[in-house]
Amino acid sequence: MNLLGIACKVPPAAYSQADCWDVLQGSPRFGELRDRSKRLLEKVLNSENGIGKRHFAMPEVDRLFDLDAESLNRGFEKEAPRLAEAALGEALESAGVIPREVDALLVCTCTGYLCPGVSSYVAERMNLRPDVYLSDLVGLGCGAAIPMLRQAEAFAAANPSMTISCVAVEICSAAFYLDDDPGVLISLCLFGDGAAATVWRGGKREESASVRCSDFDTVHSPQDRELLRFVNAGGKLRNRLARSVPQKAAAAVQLLFDRMGDPSVDIVSHAGGRDVLDEIEEVLGCPEIQVSRDVLHSFGNMSSPSVLFALHRLLEEKKGAPVNAWATSFGAGFACHSCRVQGVA
Repeated sequence: MNLLGIACKVPPAAYSQADCWDVLQGSPRFGELRDRSKRLLEKVLNSENGIGKRHFAMPEVDRLFDLDAESLNRGFEKEAPRLAEAALGEALESAGVIPREVDALLVCTCTGYLCPGVSSYVAERMNLRPDVYLSDLVGLGCGAAIPMLRQAEAFAAANPSMTISCVAVEICSAAFYLDDDPGVLISLCLFGDGAAATVWRGGKREESASVRCSDFDTVHSPQDRELLRFVNAGGKLRNRLARSVPQKAAAAVQLLFDRMGDPSVDIVSHAGGRDVLDEIEEVLGCPEIQVSRDVLHSFGNMSSPSVLFALHRLLEEKKGAPVNAWATSFGAGFACHSCRVQGVA
């Protein structure tokens, strides 16, 4: 399928890691933590961890840990469609497509719940046609963007003339949780909010859309599910993050990379964290995955949109030049996904 447009958006409110440390210290819940937990947060937020700043959509960030589950999800209900609309509007404009020309809208998210899904609200906000096909992928975690594109590719193959929009949107600040578990604390230091949108059309390569996405692959290991997932804690989403996740992610990425069989590609990875990127670069024997490190530094780990942010950066860098890239994302499941991106940017 042909890429017509791509755009990325973050909320306007930006916080450095030092800002986040200040906010945490002002929260009443922070005072309930063990001293060891406080020291861990201080160390991670005030040392070099690859993240310069993060963006949060939830209002009153200093009160997040005092909100109940209903209030957090209401924040997601409000902010996710708004941020998704902003990203999709810009992607459609870059593609030269008006909203009424969209035939299908796919949305992936994991940081909140809506029924009907986020796609329904985005379709309403953008005045998409009443017959637009809507599909929501929920629960695939940080890796969801590439499976979403795989679904779009299948839809494009069956409907070559249709225009398909895909949006990955996460309001991670609506899923922040605070307790003494090290994985929960590390998560607080990593995640930010963002949305990335792409616009596609099937059929043969078009002059106006010379970048194509293809050759999808996936590996999942349910036996490792408990290493990385959301659990329900009093109605709130609580992130479970094991210390072995960077190694597990790197091993899964290496498996898919070896199956792909082209070591000359530019690699575009989900920016899960500095340690994750370190491990991937080591097992693949590749140079720094700079586009992913840049995304991590500028926005933190945004979960599912992160890999599309990195792809957007690569395409901007390659403007007018050939592209031979391999994109990978990974997360809850434990699952890892990949695809090829080739053509002329």
